[in-house]
Amino acid sequence: MKAEPVTLDLDGVEFTVSNPGKVYFPENGETKLDLVEYYRAVSGPLLAQLGGRPLLLERYPDGAGGKSWFQKRVPKNAPDWLTTTVVSTPNGTTSDALVAKDLAHVVWAVNQGCLGFHVWPNRADAPDISDQLRVDLDPSPGIGFPELRHGAVLTKALLDELGIAAQLKTSGSRGLHLYVPLEPKWDGYEVRAAAVALARELERRHPEEMTAQWWKEERGSRVFVDFNQNAPHKTVFGAWCVRPRVGGQVSTPIGWDELDTVEPDELTLSTVPARLAERGDPWAGTKPQSIEPLLEMSRKDMASGLMDAPWPPVYPKMPNEPPRVAPSRAKKDSV
Repeated sequence: MKAEPVTLDLDGVEFTVSNPGKVYFPENGETKLDLVEYYRAVSGPLLAQLGGRPLLLERYPDGAGGKSWFQKRVPKNAPDWLTTTVVSTPNGTTSDALVAKDLAHVVWAVNQGCLGFHVWPNRADAPDISDQLRVDLDPSPGIGFPELRHGAVLTKALLDELGIAAQLKTSGSRGLHLYVPLEPKWDGYEVRAAAVALARELERRHPEEMTAQWWKEERGSRVFVDFNQNAPHKTVFGAWCVRPRVGGQVSTPIGWDELDTVEPDELTLSTVPARLAERGDPWAGTKPQSIEPLLEMSRKDMASGLMDAPWPPVYPKMPNEPPRVAPSRAKKDSV
């Protein structure tokens, strides 16, 4: 039998959760209401990161492991009190996206079966300004979490040398993310250029361990620095957000002193609230910074004759971009 709806006070907004006993995470039996209570428990740091930003929703109406789809548009039957904003795709298509105005907006999405929040790098009131540099460290074949840990340390060392302080979080899956809050000065093209410069410098300094190669066939067993996560209109899975995995893993901000000991799969909606209560928010008190040192590196790379790095296939062809074809295919076609 379906559980009766539950009405909650969400920071002064009354909201009714339908079917609160529906199991969303089958590994441990956590329900829709459990997920709502998780977001209530972490609402402070969650909204410090998501607040005022457009969201791409990853919906799983039958819970983690079931059918799913990405939803950029808020449905037409959404309540009138929802805040939305117009966002664009790389090809120029626009849609009305949900804005993380407050906790009630987050819980509304959860009530719709949203088990993943992918967050724009801009705020709804400043759509042309990217105010976060997002460094996504991805494992290649043969690369495990120990190598990612080391890659994060190498990345931090370079950023420290440039006077840029980075925050750290688990991805909720297999990767690690470094975030740098930025002064509101640069658009997504400039922030991506900074990320490309960072990735290339990491590869130059640590060619056996780090790679900036976009094509998988060129990465080898190295940590890939995914610079294209900073492309305009690109969303990244949100800090403090629960992944649509059957175990309910959370993309969790952590302190640099925890990197050697943290086990990402143990950071779940059941364990993170107590961890937050005990340790506090490791990202609290951070200040916006400049990416000018990275942009200067980018300018030097371009002056030396380097082309832009490849863009994802959904983007229009960009100026100074190399041919958008895998190197092995290009070689084959040239024969």
